[in-house]
Parts: sequence; structure tokens; C-alpha cells
Amino acid sequence: MTEPAFAALEEVAANRCFGGWHRRFRHRSATLRCEMVFAVFLPPHAERATVPALYWLSGLTCSDENFMQKAGAMCVAAELGIALVAPDTSPRGTHVPGDPDGAWDFGHGAGFYLNATQEPWATHYRMHDYVVGELPELIEANLPIDARRGISGHSMGGHGALLCALRNPGRYRSVSAFAPICHALASPWGQKAFLRYLGEDRAAWKDWDVCELIAGARERLPLLVDQGDADGFLVEQLQPELLQQACAAAGHPLDLRLQPGYDHSYYFIASFIEDHLRHHAGALTP
Repeated sequence: MTEPAFAALEEVAANRCFGGWHRRFRHRSATLRCEMVFAVFLPPHAERATVPALYWLSGLTCSDENFMQKAGAMCVAAELGIALVAPDTSPRGTHVPGDPDGAWDFGHGAGFYLNATQEPWATHYRMHDYVVGELPELIEANLPIDARRGISGHSMGGHGALLCALRNPGRYRSVSAFAPICHALASPWGQKAFLRYLGEDRAAWKDWDVCELIAGARERLPLLVDQGDADGFLVEQLQPELLQQACAAAGHPLDLRLQPGYDHSYYFIASFIEDHLRHHAGALTP
């Protein structure tokens, strides 16, 4: 194939990997009003034709690097002919406000994949529009990646993956999650983020809560969710039983797998990422 034009992108790293390429790019985001970095793994198939992509949304404190370096996903993605796309978890920069208290669970590294409505965050924190709209449009215009999209993620990013799929019927062909925040309205992490990003009107929070969206979902993509039973955040923050209840009530297909002995780490993700990639490949490839 002809080398793609990177008119809107600055390539900051490229590494040969499993016959394909791991690449990192920097660009100016019109949605987030700051510079953003994202990573892409292009399988060998991308040298001959366009390929589908799995978008991976990482969790609190992470960046584009965690998944690519720790998940062990590129070997299987190379076999299946699926690109992997890992955006950052939030807008960045000295001019982008973070947590006023300096905590790790809000602000930089904690965009929660929603569109903030409250200042000072509303100007930059529009991660939902970035992930669903601007980033795929940029990637599909500049890289050998087409519009066959799946989405997955971990923890805050698992919440984000389910959220993006539920809010945008027809946008994705497949969805999965590892240890997602299932009911942000009932999670201390979610409550803190929603109060600051969205304001005090809790009715507005429901538009960004997975369990609340399940009931009215206009598309019933099957959900694959893995959760470790030794996860320290399981009871207070993640609450997969609430997702199970919401899906049962709505008749939404859910494969919730409670994995004995696994925690919240990338050791857990690496142990089951192949299952997820094959789940997505069933919808993304012929």
C-alpha cells in the first residue's frame, strides 16, 4: 500500500512489533482544545488493505502507554488482523485544569469519557466526543484503518467503553470491558467526577451512567465483561451485580465472567485479553 499521509498527525514513535507497527502520534484536538497523544498498533494486514480497529479506553491515572506495554494484546491482534487504538484518558497540558485538591481520581488522567458541562472543565473535558467522533475520523482519514469499530476498556475505561456503545447505536460492532465502573451514580469515583464535571443535577448524571442507559438502549450489542473476584475495588466502586440486574431487567445480552483470584491489575487483563480480541474479531472480520 502507499504510505499514508499524516498531514494532521505528528509521529513521535514507531516500533516494529509482531510483523506490524506500534506507532504513537501527537495532534492538536479541536474537541479538547489541547495537544493529545494516542497509540496505534497496525497489524501486518494493514500493509495490504485497510483493517478494522479495536478502541481501548484505559482507567484512572493511565495514558495511551499502559495497554500497549502491559496487556500483551499485539500478538493476537497481529494474527487476527485487527488494529488497536489507545487514546489518552483525559485532556492534558498546563492550561488544562486538573483536580483542585491534587487527588489522582479526578482531572488529568481521569476524564471519565463524558462531556463536561461545568466550568472550568467544560472547555476541555469532552472525552466522549473525542473518542466517538474526532479520533476515529482522524485515524480513518490518515491510517489504513476503516470504519469497522469495536470498543473495550478497563475500570474507568470499561465504563467508557460501555457508555460509548450504549450512547451511539450503530457506531460500534462489538463491545467488552474489564472490571468496569458499572453504576457510576453509586460509585464514589463516579459521584466525585459527575458532581464536578456535570453539576449538582443528578438527573443529568443518568445520561452518563451505564446501568441507567441499559433500559432504554436502542441497540442490543452483546456485552462481554470480565471481573476479578479479588479486585479491591469490586464492592465499593465497580458493582458488577448492578449491571447484571440492569441487563436482566432489560433483556440485554451480557456475558459476565467472575474470575477467581484475579485483581484489578494488568496481570488480569493480560490473562483474558485474547478472549476479548476473539470476541471482537467475530464481529469485525469476515
